[in-house]
Amino acid sequence: MILYDLRCGQDHGFEGWFRDSKAYDGQRRAGRVVCPVCGDKKVRKAPMAPRLAKSRPGASEAEALSALRQMRRQVEANCDYVGERFAEEARKIHYGETEKRGIYGEATESASKELADEGIEVGRIPWVPLADN
Repeated sequence: MILYDLRCGQDHGFEGWFRDSKAYDGQRRAGRVVCPVCGDKKVRKAPMAPRLAKSRPGASEAEALSALRQMRRQVEANCDYVGERFAEEARKIHYGETEKRGIYGEATESASKELADEGIEVGRIPWVPLADN
């Protein structure tokens, strides 16, 4: 996995995890890398300092949890929570019935598939607790 610092055309900064650089390039070309703040698909890699891996056991799992927690905080800070109305709100945004904005919430597998079939881009994020319990 590789972590990129990204910037959209509106200069919002965010991070994205990708299997490798080819996966990032393919997703970006397909318009699947989207700014979580404004929905802009014109995304580019931002300059970033290299992160050196530490050779202690379990570090990768801890780092992955940390990254997922950071992603959750970013989503919660920059997007509107719409709960179980996610599919309905995603359609309203897609069809121009309401303002374009980042949203998050819950959707069933079938509702997510229906959205994708309509050409509405959605993504799933593993929603980890913000702290160890």
